[in-house]
Amino acid sequence: MTGPDITTLVADIRSQYPDCFACGPDNPVGLHIDPGEMDEGEAVATFRPGEHHAGAGDTLHGGLAATVLDEIMVWAGILAERVLSVTGKMDLRFLRPVSVSDNIVLRGRVDERSGRRLRCSGELMVDGEKAVTAGGLYLVVRSFE
Repeated sequence: MTGPDITTLVADIRSQYPDCFACGPDNPVGLHIDPGEMDEGEAVATFRPGEHHAGAGDTLHGGLAATVLDEIMVWAGILAERVLSVTGKMDLRFLRPVSVSDNIVLRGRVDERSGRRLRCSGELMVDGEKAVTAGGLYLVVRSFE
């Protein structure tokens, strides 16, 4: 892909959307995900939840697991395809509980592109193992080329 390098692209987008709940640097209650890395065609980010992200007990709330997976799949489109997309449909599979004390690695990729449609998938990983997987249809709303 042509266009700005990853570091510049991430900084530009985060400055345009500083209040984004998932990645905005200025959102005081946001998740502050920083997706500035690509590894073998996959967007990669870390997420360190806090105690206030719990659902039952110390288990990460499932809605937040969905949120961070949605975010890394959107960033996969940004970093791999240089497009901003919105979620059309997303499916999740919870493989095991995730604790709010876990160090989480998020991985997302674009599996297929057809015009304005991206098919993306992602994983929420704990200790190198998949804990939650996701797949979805994303619709391109802007290009960065």
